[in-house]
Amino acid sequence: MTTLLLKNADVLVTMDEERREILSGGVFIQDGVIKAVGPSKDLPKVADKVISLAGCVVMPGLINAHHHMFQSLTRAIPGAQDAELFTWLKHLYPIWARITPKMIHVSTVTAMAELILSGCTTSSDHLYLYPNGIRLEDSIEAADMLGMRFHAARGSMSVGESQGGLPPDLLVENEDSILRDTQRLIETWHDPGRHAMQRIVVAPCSPFSVSRDLMRESAALARSYGVSLHTHLAENDNDIAYSLEKFGMTPTEYVESLGWVGPDVWHAHCVKLDAAGIDLFSRTGTGIVHCPSSNMRLASGIAPIPVLLEAGIAVGLGVDGSASNDSGHLMAEARQAMLLARVGYGPAAMSGRQTLELATLGGARVLGRNDIGALAPGMSADVVAFNIQGIDSAGAAPNDPVAALLFCSPQRVTHSIINGKIVVSDGELLPLDLNQHVAQHNHLARQLIES
Repeated sequence: MTTLLLKNADVLVTMDEERREILSGGVFIQDGVIKAVGPSKDLPKVADKVISLAGCVVMPGLINAHHHMFQSLTRAIPGAQDAELFTWLKHLYPIWARITPKMIHVSTVTAMAELILSGCTTSSDHLYLYPNGIRLEDSIEAADMLGMRFHAARGSMSVGESQGGLPPDLLVENEDSILRDTQRLIETWHDPGRHAMQRIVVAPCSPFSVSRDLMRESAALARSYGVSLHTHLAENDNDIAYSLEKFGMTPTEYVESLGWVGPDVWHAHCVKLDAAGIDLFSRTGTGIVHCPSSNMRLASGIAPIPVLLEAGIAVGLGVDGSASNDSGHLMAEARQAMLLARVGYGPAAMSGRQTLELATLGGARVLGRNDIGALAPGMSADVVAFNIQGIDSAGAAPNDPVAALLFCSPQRVTHSIINGKIVVSDGELLPLDLNQHVAQHNHLARQLIES
């Protein structure tokens, strides 16, 4: 057995059933599982490793429920800086067609490192293009190297421009091949157990890039193995118009007709969800991932998050692709979610603590997990600490250190423990030489654009 004691946190945010916030709190961990949570004086005094977190707010690791990590290679591309979703995609598709397996691996490491340093311990990633011999393993191996808890979404595109879809034909795949590879990945990599570090998600890209048949068959495949389903939905006005023109239905009517609703399904964005769609998702337990920065960057609109929460819908947070957010800081994303809700619905629309709940328990719920998102006995030992003694929180830390995480400038995590293992110590990401890695990443990004 290996044990780890975290103690003396200024405030320990548990996100447990009582939403306790414990002064001078601590966590006792054994073999990757939380054994005790409470005031430091009440916890065991001895462990294999003891870390004092005085000066820190300690909380459950944040959960990122939607990302496209390969896009970290194509941030701030000039021709795509000022475009809405469809124009943005059409500019980037030809560049992405040149991506190699090595580029996928390196860009995924980059995106995960950025997430981990922002307090994220679990992430999904939606990889939906597979040119040039790319496999989902190129991402899975990156997560294993960094020690990140990972939901790898096997995305796909099968309807190209010649068939009325948005992506170019050279980026689409044969649907039988997609389903075979997805089944292979589930059988090889999916871990359904509690505290799993690796799960597979079935994730056709979007209604404008795959067929009805692939959506139906993907749902049937996922449910035969008991894995989750994920796609994009109702992201902007053009997305709605495409659905009405091609299918004669709203996006939510379309996914309902294909069996893409239920507690095993979560959809990204849902900016333009109408009242009937909100009712459908509420009745069926279908989840939503809110990506505020991407929605603002592409001028897609303001998702009705307060309305969705009032309806009892599971809502998590996602940073979305690194080329439509250009950042992967999950605490910063939470701050944007709070502020954007207030722009749309008033100053009391979302509090700091409600937002932290979306970033933890909300993400766990949409991913279909009850072992992450809170600090309590029996939960996975994913714990992060933010130092609040610096200038960024000056004046706020004495008043409300928990709210300071959202109201003040987003910070890097001081310590991160994932599955009971120390991944960040005193702000240093232990599994990776960041300077060397960023140099490699930038070299590959230049190579991709020049190609």
